[in-house]
Amino acid sequence: MATQFVNRIGQLGLGVAIVGGVVNSALYNVDGGHRAVIFDRFTGVKQTVSGEGTHFFVPWVQRPVIFDIRSQPRNVPVVTGSKDLQNVNITLRILFRPVPDQLPKIYTILGQDYDERVLPSITTEVLKAVVAQFDAGELITQREMVSQKVSDDLTERAAQFGVILDDISITHLTFGKEFTQAVEMKQVAQQEAEKARFMVEKAEQMKQAAIVSAEGDAEAAALLAKSFGDSGDGLVELRRIEAAEDIAYQMSRSRGVAYLPAGQTTLLNLPQ
Repeated sequence: MATQFVNRIGQLGLGVAIVGGVVNSALYNVDGGHRAVIFDRFTGVKQTVSGEGTHFFVPWVQRPVIFDIRSQPRNVPVVTGSKDLQNVNITLRILFRPVPDQLPKIYTILGQDYDERVLPSITTEVLKAVVAQFDAGELITQREMVSQKVSDDLTERAAQFGVILDDISITHLTFGKEFTQAVEMKQVAQQEAEKARFMVEKAEQMKQAAIVSAEGDAEAAALLAKSFGDSGDGLVELRRIEAAEDIAYQMSRSRGVAYLPAGQTTLLNLPQ
């Protein structure tokens, strides 16, 4: 009896362990910012989407597929042509995430790597269509308009695949080597033209200054001639006296200057 009781207890414990293992293996967790779809071996992908938390599934028959629905960045480089046939290298930085309710459709048609299958192709398509509407100069001067048009068209295109684009920005925009050299040469030519224009303006200003100075000298000479005619040599004598006074004042402030009476020399006190 005791042996049978022990065997029954052992069997019961084994059964509980098996049931516990089955229950544990039939649970899965969905973390924050994630969603799950269930793939059933008999019915295919179920149309229900599991939210955050712990959920039950049938082992072997069903398999949960976890998706990250948070915004994720991706850089997509594209080489295309402008309206004036210039090569343009553009890189878009995209923040994308899937539409949670469309995860069963996304998994069925595209798989878990839906971004690899969708974003490069639609980004290239939209960029080629938009950039072809602008020439190289407009891509630089109207960059905001270009970015907005790319954003609108790409957002609409991605929505067809169940993908939301939270942000689209042009992070890199360069042109071919020939166009870059042409722009540099144009800038140098413009700078040279500005320098030449400045030199012409400077010469014109100097010419005007010389004319004004000559006119002033002529007017001063005319006034002096008029004064000489009116006052005779009195004005000249007055200017001579003023100059003599100024010379005497300057010499009086200088060291080493000796004043001698009229008709005397520095040998005045030397013995004969």
